[in-house]
Amino acid sequence: MRDVGTGPSRHRVRSGLEGVRQSRPTTDPRHVGDPEIVALVSLPFTSVADAHQRLLALEELFRERDDRRAVFLSIYARVTELVGAGIERDEFEDGDWVARYLVAFANLYRQALYDYETGDLAALSDPWQLAFEAADRGDCLVVQDAMLGINAHINYDLAFALHEAGVSPDPRRKYADHCTVNEILRCLVDESQDTLAADYDAPGISTVDNSLGRVDEYLSIRTIREGRDSAWRNAVALESRWTARRRLARWITRVTATGAAYLLLSPNTSSRVHGALREFETGTTDD
Repeated sequence: MRDVGTGPSRHRVRSGLEGVRQSRPTTDPRHVGDPEIVALVSLPFTSVADAHQRLLALEELFRERDDRRAVFLSIYARVTELVGAGIERDEFEDGDWVARYLVAFANLYRQALYDYETGDLAALSDPWQLAFEAADRGDCLVVQDAMLGINAHINYDLAFALHEAGVSPDPRRKYADHCTVNEILRCLVDESQDTLAADYDAPGISTVDNSLGRVDEYLSIRTIREGRDSAWRNAVALESRWTARRRLARWITRVTATGAAYLLLSPNTSSRVHGALREFETGTTDD
């Protein structure tokens, strides 16, 4: 069965070390579950269309309540829509498998949100707990809220979604479809930046985008592709007949995603750094 890439990058090694160093996040006792959110995520998604419709409904509900979890959904609901459209256009070698993979992926987000809203933090993964609690506090940058959700979903959930959908038989064909999704994500980077800048009062995102030309898009998709290739390798390992390899894949998935979340939150430990970044993102810096 195919492995990809040349091994973990320096960034992923750093994330893994940070994940090992940090303990499980403590529970924030202030969060109270919302019945409307629970109603939207209590039942599994049954199709790509069902997942997309309920993700949009969640995004709308979060926006109405100024809930910063809307930031990630502004990107994720659009990804689900575009991959679903690609399935309809027969852009994949195995569209049925991509649909199963997409629904399994969405259901992992749904389950994480359900666990958080119902207070079952023992079942909630560390990366999602860090992302949800940061959104609840509302003290992160828009970019941080987006990246915390992306990190939890790609660096943690994706390996398990691929495993659930099955990377065998014919892993080469499935990996090709996995890479086709990368191309859809590449085309979405600019749109996502514009959406975050316009919808969440973060014009600094557009400033960075305009200043760097295509460099920021290149770095963004490279990081996402790296995470998705790592998820593929871990999904392959999860199908191993060797218990030790399966356990190692789960451990690597957890510590790298958790470590990356802590690294994303690290600017918040300095009020000066965080304040300067917020001023830049909101466009309130002095000329």
